[in-house]
Amino acid sequence: MKFTLSKALIYIPLLIAAAGFSAKISAQTADDDATVVYSASYFVEWSPVTAQDMLSRIPGVSTGGGRGGGGGRGLGGGGGDQILIDGKRVAGKNNEASSQLARIAASKVSHIEIIRGSSAALDVRGSQVINIVLLEALSNSTISYEINTDRYLDHHVQPGGKIAYTGQTGDFNYVLSAEAEPRYDHTVSKENSRLGDWSPNDEVREDRIREQTSYSYTANLGYVLDEASSVRFNALYSENDNPTEVDRSIKNLRVTPNTIRQERDDIPGEQANWEIGGDYQYNFASGNRFRLLFISNENDRSSIRERYLIADDSTEEKNLFLKSASTTTERIVRTAYSMGLREGQDLEMGVERAQTTLDSSLLMGLPLSSGAPSPAYGGLVPVPVTNANSTVEEIRYEPFVVHNWQVSPRMTLESSLIYEMSEISQSGDVSNKRDFDFFKPSLDFRFNVTPQFQLKAILHKIVQQLSFSDFVSSSNNRDIDSNTEAGNANLRQEQVWRTEFSAEYRLPDDQGVIDGNISYMKHFDVIERIDVSTSPASLQSANGNIGDGIMYNMNLNAAIRMNIINMPNLLVTANLNVQDSEITDPFLGIDRRFENYQRGRFNLGFRHDIPGLKMNYGLNWSNRFDGGMKRYDIDNIETQSGKPFVNAFVQFVAFEDVTFRFDARNAINGSNCRRRERFLGPISSGTITETEFNCFSSGRVLSLKVSGNF
Repeated sequence: MKFTLSKALIYIPLLIAAAGFSAKISAQTADDDATVVYSASYFVEWSPVTAQDMLSRIPGVSTGGGRGGGGGRGLGGGGGDQILIDGKRVAGKNNEASSQLARIAASKVSHIEIIRGSSAALDVRGSQVINIVLLEALSNSTISYEINTDRYLDHHVQPGGKIAYTGQTGDFNYVLSAEAEPRYDHTVSKENSRLGDWSPNDEVREDRIREQTSYSYTANLGYVLDEASSVRFNALYSENDNPTEVDRSIKNLRVTPNTIRQERDDIPGEQANWEIGGDYQYNFASGNRFRLLFISNENDRSSIRERYLIADDSTEEKNLFLKSASTTTERIVRTAYSMGLREGQDLEMGVERAQTTLDSSLLMGLPLSSGAPSPAYGGLVPVPVTNANSTVEEIRYEPFVVHNWQVSPRMTLESSLIYEMSEISQSGDVSNKRDFDFFKPSLDFRFNVTPQFQLKAILHKIVQQLSFSDFVSSSNNRDIDSNTEAGNANLRQEQVWRTEFSAEYRLPDDQGVIDGNISYMKHFDVIERIDVSTSPASLQSANGNIGDGIMYNMNLNAAIRMNIINMPNLLVTANLNVQDSEITDPFLGIDRRFENYQRGRFNLGFRHDIPGLKMNYGLNWSNRFDGGMKRYDIDNIETQSGKPFVNAFVQFVAFEDVTFRFDARNAINGSNCRRRERFLGPISSGTITETEFNCFSSGRVLSLKVSGNF
């Protein structure tokens, strides 16, 4: 994308100028000037069916966060916008509040609060907190449903659907749901490569089909025990089996006539996970509050990759067997006690304990001339893999204290201190045990210059969550010339000091929101590829700590209703992200960007509601700034680029409350491309032996969804 920063900066100010001004705010503003309330009547003209439909009409609402901008690990972390339901967080990670929005009927919602301040009364912390407040009723119930079907570029059609039962009986409320979500994927990739002297090497054509439908079942229950206490329980079970077939054709361009090698990969895969969580809350007569929250989950994955060489007579010969299996479990318990100190100040104290465990195994078989074939290795000869069978466990404790201070009617300061203590141990093929401790302070200052205009400054330290799969050997799905990737038992947690300044302006008369932020992040013990070779003749790399680096980031956002052209139901959104980073490469000793760190992205979209027809439609266009997005490994360098990505939809309500929605995902069939330079020995040799040019796409996906409730 040829897009200069000076040109990009023009777009958002133009949207701001197009908004116009008025003297009042349509949405109610709470007394604290930091909370905006949208009553259910605000959404009536758009005929929403679910709470998600309602949120999509509010300018400036999102639920995402970016790299380096999250709140770190643990249940106390927060990044981006956070979701509460009736002022309570959902005790879940896979079964979280944002996933429930499509299950809650719009008729159950009393109002929605956009909370832009900070308080000990909040169960989560983030850029802003979105609280979905439900209606109180003695007894009622609603069934919501969705029937959908996806059509893919290869003409494959896969149906799906979901159903949710929401109700309340006295002090007991519940949401029960079942879902079958199509996740079929057909990726076609084309790769051409040239040797170091730029002569043709080969052409690789790969056709990969993943047959997947995700089945999930959830339950969210709540009960008010008495005026002072309440309890909630959440459960999820899902199956995500993903059998995959790969057909590969490799044409050798180094000989005349060209020869072609045909390969086939058979990759049956099984995935299942479950999660249960709950919390208990007691409110004291003094206004103090005690909360106990727990989460327990397990994620099981297994797959077998068998590669076959196909002869001219269509007979097949197996030349690779890889069997991997992993089970990840997590147990978290968190307690918190909050109390008022004096007028305008309150304090929250507590402790969190977490236990995370990974059990992993990997088997590899090859058609070697020596050694005894084994049925357990697909009839091939077993090949030893270092660090293939391991158990990794982390036990973490986090005592914390959070102080909230209402400095003035327009200023708040939240300060917190978390002390993290953890022990990481590994057993099996590798034995290792280490202890860690970190202080994680945080300051969050917010100044409401006016009820519409807010300034914010944040300084906090983050400890990133480790990926336990990096500790053990795993199958390599990135490179057909390599079968496995090494693990690293000596990984340390990556730490980040983040400083951010932001501003938000809510236009009068609910015409939109304009916000922006700039941030600086200092990273310590960054995790990227390092050299773990046992000898110069056998190069090998793994994820490891490469040192310290810095990141810069700027975001500008606008969500504007087009009142200036008398189209208040046309909401135009724009986002400009510009960023950079710097770290020293462990292989070359040069200063470069972080691995696969894009230079920025520009997003532009709109949503147009036509209330008289109970119809709306929209489009979102997204394109990143190509150039400099690289991945450095021990013997190759990859450069990423991509085409714009476009999603479009049209939706209308018929038969009173039945919604029909047509979606086109990746509407212009955008592709992603990779250039990989392979070197003779390590990349420090500077001698390129092969350059690969690979582009791949999953194609356009068309879907129809029919939803409603009764």
